[in-house]
Amino acid sequence: MAAAAGTVEAKTVVIGGGIAGVTCAEQLSLQFPADPVYLLTAAPLIKAVTNLRQVSRTLEEFDVEEQTSGALQSHYPNIKVVHSAVKELKAAEQTLVTEDGTCYHYEQLCVCTGARPRLILEGSRYVLGIRDTDSAQAFQQHLAQARRVMVVGNGGIALELVYEMSGCQVVWAIRDRSIGNTFFDAGAAEFLIPQLKCEKLQTPLPCKRTKYTTQGGPGREDGRLGSALGPDWHEGMDLRAAQETPRCVHIEVECEVKRVLLQHEFMALHTPPSCVPGGEAGGATAEPADWPVYAELTNGKIFGCDFIVSATGFSPNVEPFVSGNNFAIGEDGGLKVDDHMRTSVRHVYAAGDVCSTGWTPSPHWHQMRLWTQARQMGCYAAKCMAAERRGESIDMDFCFELFSHVTKFFNYKVILLGKYNAQGLGPDHHLLLRCTRGHEYVKVVMQDGRMMGAVLIGDTDLEETFENLILNQMDLSVYGEDLLDPNIDIEDYFD
Repeated sequence: MAAAAGTVEAKTVVIGGGIAGVTCAEQLSLQFPADPVYLLTAAPLIKAVTNLRQVSRTLEEFDVEEQTSGALQSHYPNIKVVHSAVKELKAAEQTLVTEDGTCYHYEQLCVCTGARPRLILEGSRYVLGIRDTDSAQAFQQHLAQARRVMVVGNGGIALELVYEMSGCQVVWAIRDRSIGNTFFDAGAAEFLIPQLKCEKLQTPLPCKRTKYTTQGGPGREDGRLGSALGPDWHEGMDLRAAQETPRCVHIEVECEVKRVLLQHEFMALHTPPSCVPGGEAGGATAEPADWPVYAELTNGKIFGCDFIVSATGFSPNVEPFVSGNNFAIGEDGGLKVDDHMRTSVRHVYAAGDVCSTGWTPSPHWHQMRLWTQARQMGCYAAKCMAAERRGESIDMDFCFELFSHVTKFFNYKVILLGKYNAQGLGPDHHLLLRCTRGHEYVKVVMQDGRMMGAVLIGDTDLEETFENLILNQMDLSVYGEDLLDPNIDIEDYFD
């Protein structure tokens, strides 16, 4: 290290303190314990995967803990955590410059900077995005005094928020015909909706995952985002609003936000606001001036609320890397990577939400920007980097053979496998369903007698069996509808 000139000579540098970046740095540390691994992050805390549990060959469950750099370095002494954002990348010179003025000359670089929320309106105090710990805490503070909140979006964050919030009205605006379109079909949505009409359990099972209650941490006024939230991010947060009222969720389907109006802008329209059916707590009968912000939807309705949560997706956080560098960019805006997580720029890798997969995927795998894939990509990128340094070849990790994800929505365990929504399949596919109201929802996607994907909601214990059936591509035509017969122990049958 040449400290006098403010230059650091580094064999490996990882950018990003989220799940992908930390996992990559940990694996590189294990591969080369004698070499320092520099982990650059703009956030004061990093995200570490703990309590990893292998549910099946491809399904993993784990916790995400926020840790200080000292905690990470105590387990991996050769990881050097640097709390400074990247200002400039000069890929041709294999050099990057951080905001603190330090210049890093690397042999290998892995970009794991995640993604940032796509807000329906930038710069408004009444429009919030939830991506990292700071934004989650800002949401919690706004919610504490709220009577009505509008949630815009239909992905995982929106699903979790709508279910977890209490003590206020929620207007949920989605552009699809049914909730949770990213993860499941209309049938599964109908199975889950009754949970919105009953009171949420107030005594959930203990969660060992991180509790986002950091106090007194330095705020980031430069607009830079911290690391993405992990699974169960809302555990430990008080998501109760000001009102002592029953849960009230009103869903507006097949619409988007046309424009956001401040109170005086709405009053100038001289039109009454839309009411929430059955709403109380100052909702349906409130005067127009009672709400600080209004959202006009494309279906013509205008709802007043205390604030709006924009949960309308994310954009890969590729700045400042693309400026002046010849990176190939994927259709979704990420750094395009090949099947060894290499970008189009020599010696630069990428993993997690910031990257776009550029290889031809397995028939049963596709990319989704989820924490499970962030961990898998970060780990695999490190192995590919190590193989390149050693001049060795490496096969693609088995986790890319089958898309698999386990999560929880509306207090139900949810498992997604393969082409769970028939993604990319032709019209010749068909579905098999089994539903027990309030208990389980099982859907399998079949094509040419073979299982291509599955959605499992509830404690079905079918995930390992279905995973094997999708991977093995066994011809199941002879079983027909009996494949999901509840009187047949399918788990033992195909064991």
